[in-house]
Amino acid sequence: MSKKDHPLNMRVQMTKKLYLISSLRIDTVRDYANELRDVGFDVFDDWHAAGPQADDIWRDYEKQRGRTYLGALQGYHAKHVFALDHKHLSEADIAVLLLPAGRSGHLELGWHLGRQKPGYILLDDHDRWDVMYQFATGVFADKAKRLDALRGHL
Repeated sequence: MSKKDHPLNMRVQMTKKLYLISSLRIDTVRDYANELRDVGFDVFDDWHAAGPQADDIWRDYEKQRGRTYLGALQGYHAKHVFALDHKHLSEADIAVLLLPAGRSGHLELGWHLGRQKPGYILLDDHDRWDVMYQFATGVFADKAKRLDALRGHL
């Protein structure tokens, strides 16, 4: 084996990490995540495995224990779920917000953008308009156009 062909001297193609943001209640998240994987991204969407009622079940569990919302945010479950999402969002090169999404999703995208990293939004029916989406690197109504824009980051 020549020196240039040695594995330590070969250029490694790094896969871009993409954090997919949306709602637990959106059933198209996994399909869209797979489309992004097919394009070549390392997609983090594992948060979606918790299921559509995860937040409601957590709330009800904490209320049954006698905790308020503020108290529940200090509990083990909330701290662990936050740490998991924070770790992967911190490592992400790109974030994509698939609408509709709630407060958490918008906070995640805003935090990511605030770190000077690219973040995109894929609109849904867009009944409600919002001028602040201009903070995003790109806003798209068409999934194919956003995929084209994302390919530029590979």
